[in-house]
Amino acid sequence: MIHPSALIDPKARVHDSVEVGPFTVIGPDVELGPGCRIGSHVVITGQTRIGANTRIFQFASIGEEPQDKKFTGEDSALEIGEGNTIREYVTINRGTGDGGGITRLGNDNWLMAYCHIAHDCQVGSHNIMANGATLAGHVIVGDHVIFAGYSGAHQFCRIGDHAFLGMYGGVGQDVPAYVMVSGQPPRPRGINSEGLKRRGFSPEQIRNIREAYRVIYRSGLKRDEALTELDSRLSQQPELAPMIDSARASERGLLR
Repeated sequence: MIHPSALIDPKARVHDSVEVGPFTVIGPDVELGPGCRIGSHVVITGQTRIGANTRIFQFASIGEEPQDKKFTGEDSALEIGEGNTIREYVTINRGTGDGGGITRLGNDNWLMAYCHIAHDCQVGSHNIMANGATLAGHVIVGDHVIFAGYSGAHQFCRIGDHAFLGMYGGVGQDVPAYVMVSGQPPRPRGINSEGLKRRGFSPEQIRNIREAYRVIYRSGLKRDEALTELDSRLSQQPELAPMIDSARASERGLLR
């Protein structure tokens, strides 16, 4: 299960069912849950906890120091949930002292080759990051978000549930739940209706979300005015809650 050439610190907590490939290095503060499969030439270091049944492919670097000049070696951590797939050359850095101290990745995420998740990011579950997608520091990502190839988010941005970022789209402001962004520069192009269909949203729910998008982006109302209008619909259209909440939580302003 563990290749003889792998270097695993005696202090690391590695479940008996874990597989580790050749020439992989695992540091003393690492914890690997049941069923994890770690490929060859992987480096896992720092205070890093990885949940059950996560697979990490060759040449990934997980839990290394943050790429932040303010970092001075303070205690920080990386927490990765269960059932994640982390492909070749992915890099995920742990947190910083002044950014909360922890980088988090939820469950059942699919990170394709060359993705990067920077320090202090808080990423939910069931997300897909295609090749080369990148998150700068402190980015917050919800659930069921899709990042197309080479897309990404500027530091401190928020990306809401079920959003979609098109290829090469690097956003510098927040993207509410359900919104599809594409183009160069990236701009909102409607809602991620195809993704919502695949996840079981009804035609009526999708229609309501599309109308809510028009209120925020096409009505000419200011953000607070638009959200007040959507609040009045919430009791009859609870599916609007993620869009309302993510738009209201925006601190960098909504991408327009």
